[in-house]
Amino acid sequence: MDLADTPDLRGKHVTVAGLGVSGISAARALRRMGAHVTVVDGGDSDTHRARAAELAAEDVTVRLADAETLPQGTELIVTSPGWKPQSPLFTAAGAAGVPVWGDVELAWRLRGAAPARADSGGSGARPGPAPWLAVTGTNGKTTTVQMLASILGAAGLRAPAVGNIGTPLIDVVLAEDPPDVLAVELSSYQLHWAPSLRAHSAAVLNLAPDHLDWHGSMDAYAADKGRIYEGNRVACVYNRADPATEALVRAADVVEGCRAIGFTLGTPGPSELGVVDGVLVDRAFVENRREQAQELAEVSDITPAAPHNIANALAAAALARAYGVPAAAVRDGLRAFRPDAHRIAHVADVGGVAYVDDSKATNTHATQASLAAYDPIVWIAGGLAKGATFDDLVRESAERLRGAVLIGADRHLIHEALTRHAPDVPVVDVARTDTGAMAAAVHEAAQLARPGDTVLMAPACASMDMFVNYNARGDAFTDAVRALAAAGAHEVE
Repeated sequence: MDLADTPDLRGKHVTVAGLGVSGISAARALRRMGAHVTVVDGGDSDTHRARAAELAAEDVTVRLADAETLPQGTELIVTSPGWKPQSPLFTAAGAAGVPVWGDVELAWRLRGAAPARADSGGSGARPGPAPWLAVTGTNGKTTTVQMLASILGAAGLRAPAVGNIGTPLIDVVLAEDPPDVLAVELSSYQLHWAPSLRAHSAAVLNLAPDHLDWHGSMDAYAADKGRIYEGNRVACVYNRADPATEALVRAADVVEGCRAIGFTLGTPGPSELGVVDGVLVDRAFVENRREQAQELAEVSDITPAAPHNIANALAAAALARAYGVPAAAVRDGLRAFRPDAHRIAHVADVGGVAYVDDSKATNTHATQASLAAYDPIVWIAGGLAKGATFDDLVRESAERLRGAVLIGADRHLIHEALTRHAPDVPVVDVARTDTGAMAAAVHEAAQLARPGDTVLMAPACASMDMFVNYNARGDAFTDAVRALAAAGAHEVE
């Protein structure tokens, strides 16, 4: 089977692994391309059966309760993100010489089949598919991609935030009215299965241990993240504070003339973006970068203006500037941007204490960035540790802690780290695991906090031991804080 760019899939037998959103999207696109499609999934719930019935009506075969056996005659597998490389299905594919693509790889290969893009200036259609500005990293991907889309939109470009952020890429690249440019969030899972991806420009925000059970090692995880730089045409954006990201740039095989562009919270050097006296400045995309700098925006234009969020803004600005966006659009886009819920979101001030919801901080790297934004802090943490250790996190943040309130299945691991590295910090252990646990945690945090403090819910853990997801955990925190505020107001009355 010849699988060159924009492949002819008519009559080919393609197996789609996974009956989730991306799998369904891939199956429908492949069927429209004339492929014979079989979807396999290990589940067999009512939801699975309902989805299978919908696809069956579109002449797609669905095999439930068996995700391990390679369907006979398969010439290509398209996998949903998250399926481990060691899965029996892929082992069988390797033995049979069957290639495996991810949903992102499929989207990249099919982008040439999209309709021509309408010229925003009214001069007719422009040839070629929309360029990709791609973002990955252990933390901050979604926020950065949303910032990037806001900046591109402020420049008058149709530029949706897509990929791991929600909208399947396949649907976007094959849309009847395709966008001008894509702001693409990519996970390490997606990058693992996307060997052909060649972005216009890309950024790796940071690297910290995560998903090692899937990748097998930190080196393998980093290598998959680094795939985002392969074949970049204009800019490889890296974090000067994280040397591992620059190392990935150095290792990448890029188009001649592609530049390495750093971002820093300090004063930028040539070919960098940074911060000077509260102003985001560009010394990369100016005529004389050794002697000139372009003001882009003020730190106060960023919401919230926490250090890690400023770094996200700099990365988004670098990618936008690489695409030729003017400085004014960077400013306007950042001013217009508001982060999703549960990402270092200020909930309320109660009794002179700020309450901040960062339920999205589900690992130690994200939590470290969150803790660095406040001082002093009463920290609410805990949940499912996913194999993480907390010694480094506690050691680096101990001086900021007024107290800690711990919840969840693996709270004892955080408690032990606090005992070792912050023995003077008072710790309250909330043993209950029912839906009222968060309200109890907020009550205990309020007892520890003093006016001027921040009660920060940045769990450093996953939520599924007690909550459906991190959104539900954040909602529980928000509800508890609002109840606390209402009770305080009632007392004043």
